[in-house]
Amino acid sequence: MSAVEIRPVSGIAVEPWLDELADLRIRVFRDYPYLYDGSPAYERDYLDRYARSEQSLFVLALEFNRLIGAATALPLTDADPEFMAPFEQYGPAPERVFYFGESVLLPDYRGEGIGHRFFDLRELYARDFGFDVTAFCAVVRDPDHPARPGDYRSLEPFWEKRGYRPVPSLTARFSWRDLGEDEQTEKTMRFWLREAAEDE
Repeated sequence: MSAVEIRPVSGIAVEPWLDELADLRIRVFRDYPYLYDGSPAYERDYLDRYARSEQSLFVLALEFNRLIGAATALPLTDADPEFMAPFEQYGPAPERVFYFGESVLLPDYRGEGIGHRFFDLRELYARDFGFDVTAFCAVVRDPDHPARPGDYRSLEPFWEKRGYRPVPSLTARFSWRDLGEDEQTEKTMRFWLREAAEDE
């Protein structure tokens, strides 16, 4: 394994890393299944919401002080209203949920256990603050999507091994511009949940 440092930071302490993190999100989310044609201005605005949350967590993966991966989390009640709305309608109560924003990691560093560390630290942080549900959402794409690479490996088996399950009733709709498209199109995002075991 390479000499990667895993550094958790919270709230406004992440400020020095936000530009790098915005760039990393754009680079990683260009790939399938997100195909996201992002902009630095939007990314900074999105990440500023996390930085303003007193209970947010950024798990930074650094190699020689260069950001090569990151994972984010915050109380669902501090997230954008679009993320909270499905829980208000179908439950569990938003106040119980610690929301995982994203895990992004450059391809050369995958398969080294960093993804597990991202989940371990966010789940521990959630329990320390008294949240008994952790959740994230992922885009739903047609399995026959023309941009799907032949060697694409879904992360769903990894999430399931971590104890997460998709909840059909918990979905949200978000719009962004796919690579090569002129206009934004709406996508379905499905939530995955894990409830903390009583003995944790």
